[in-house]
Amino acid sequence: MPYLSVRNWISSNEQQLERITLLDLPLEASMRGYQAVEICHFHFPSIQTSYLLRLKHAFLDSGISFDTLLLDYGDLSSDDRIKAKADFRYICEWIEIASIAGAKQIRIIAGEALATDKAAMQRVARCLMELDEYAAMLETKVVLENFKTLTSSGDSCLRLLGQTNFQLPFITDFGNFSGKNKYKDLTMTVPFSVSIHAKPQYDENGQLDENDFMQCMEIARSAGYDGSYVLIHEGSGDAWMALEKVKHLVMPFLAPTILEQ
Repeated sequence: MPYLSVRNWISSNEQQLERITLLDLPLEASMRGYQAVEICHFHFPSIQTSYLLRLKHAFLDSGISFDTLLLDYGDLSSDDRIKAKADFRYICEWIEIASIAGAKQIRIIAGEALATDKAAMQRVARCLMELDEYAAMLETKVVLENFKTLTSSGDSCLRLLGQTNFQLPFITDFGNFSGKNKYKDLTMTVPFSVSIHAKPQYDENGQLDENDFMQCMEIARSAGYDGSYVLIHEGSGDAWMALEKVKHLVMPFLAPTILEQ
């Protein structure tokens, strides 16, 4: 059934940095009604095994899931073989980190080649299958997202998933599709998604575009989506308060059992 998650951008917010650490976040998120957390790789203050195990136990003790480690570096689509190999090794290292920290999955960037670059997409698909096999050995999973140019449209996302025999799960970010085809693209990727980044759009005055957000949510509901809705705050001010506004919009789309909590 659908459930609430939160991305850890909030723990890097300057106004809250001294009040919450990554080790504090699982319990804080749990107390605020979230069932899971996603963590960006560049917010890890340490990748020493001792720290990663402390983080794993912080999740276990709080009773919520470390759903996804979001790796924001790497370009498997590069035609520079030296760079591509180096990035592949780097991703392997972070798969190991995800495993030690207890993450269910690690989000990998497909690449920055053009979505029309068939050769690049084939290279990426081969790499992803190898990486997923390695992740499975370490009891975690590789997941993709509509992030960066290679997966910048619904069509390109499905082409890449197809070249991996639809074996890899997917993350759909509401904010990463745009333009006249945004809702069409979302309709294509949401059915294959295990996580949705419920990222609202804001106007120049900082007002949330509720019409756009609700259209995105309706697409998810129509697809029978039953994964996590990951709430994201990227602005200034009190992050938890801002997230409460988004949570208010998301809650009606969750199962009744969650609403009653």
